[in-house]
Amino acid sequence: MLNIAETLHTWCLAPRPFALATVVRVTGSAPLPVGTSLAVDTDGHAAGSVSGGCVEGAVYELCRQVLDEESGPVRTRFGYSDDDAFAVGLTCGGELDILVQRIDPAHQPPLLHGLLAVATGEPAAVAQVVDGPPHLIGRTLSVSGHAPSLNGTLGGEHEDQAVVAQIRAHLAASRTGLIGIGADSATCPERLSLLIHVNAPRPRMLIFGAVDFAAALSQAGAFLGYRVTVCDARPVFATAARFPYADEVVTQWPHRYLETASLDTRTAICVLTHDAKFDIPLLTRALTLPVAYVGAMGSRRTHQERIRLLRAAGVSEEHLARLRSPIGLDLGARTPEETAISITAEIIAHAHHRSGTPLTRSDGPIHPTHAPPAPMHH
Repeated sequence: MLNIAETLHTWCLAPRPFALATVVRVTGSAPLPVGTSLAVDTDGHAAGSVSGGCVEGAVYELCRQVLDEESGPVRTRFGYSDDDAFAVGLTCGGELDILVQRIDPAHQPPLLHGLLAVATGEPAAVAQVVDGPPHLIGRTLSVSGHAPSLNGTLGGEHEDQAVVAQIRAHLAASRTGLIGIGADSATCPERLSLLIHVNAPRPRMLIFGAVDFAAALSQAGAFLGYRVTVCDARPVFATAARFPYADEVVTQWPHRYLETASLDTRTAICVLTHDAKFDIPLLTRALTLPVAYVGAMGSRRTHQERIRLLRAAGVSEEHLARLRSPIGLDLGARTPEETAISITAEIIAHAHHRSGTPLTRSDGPIHPTHAPPAPMHH
């Protein structure tokens, strides 16, 4: 639901009842992940998507029905129909379980609290019951990351404590996903399935080297949802005017900036200076950090010399193996814009443990069931 958090927050403040359809289970290939939502308000306005178009019409009508009849939550499944190519279903061959529920903002303060945190940019998580006893389905609990506190209840202290521990773990990992609790005396006598929606701060992209390639890459990174920093030791080049898509432009020696930068396991580090006096101190540090990606620009000759200097600086073979250099996928890129696409394509492929091979030359699933989440803002 956090893909439409700002719209839902506006509807909650109105307050305006709406129907919320959420993807709670995906089997096989499907265009959108678990947690994605479509909502319909009492005026028939729609926001979001659950399938990228395949079953939107049917889900929209189901939302209108649930909203008009003021009925309880409805869970339904959509899949591919072999008998009728034009039947409502997923032509991609996957299956989606959709939970549709009526939301009355006046009686859903936990949901409102979670949406407010997301709308104001705070890290937050909302747990939504998607399977279990009928009186609990659709109920929500929310936790804000800056000042962790529980909003909402499942009706019992044991259940709430068990869910909050899971919510905080998912929030720390920046991961949306399903959990199961209950069926034991320590938590809850009845089995519950909850979908934890997580809104994490934007992942960071650190671009070192205030060059034309950095300008194009900062635009591509911003488009993908990264919080982009451009850093260069030369003040004449490191200016905000040259990098309008960057969230910040820093004038500092790269390795010194990296020593104090706030990073996490989603961070992408792109070194575009191809100047040893900047690159070697920077990469010596960067390759030891628990970040998602470290890439460096340069020719193959530059790469070989860079590896020699890094070894001389004491960088281990294990850490050297993490370096993506020359940076980017082999797309034949020449212009800064093409090179930015090459680099971001490699970052995406690396994040999902994929090869970057054209889909026409592969026969595996396009969207693996257990693929790790992409490092994009929800």
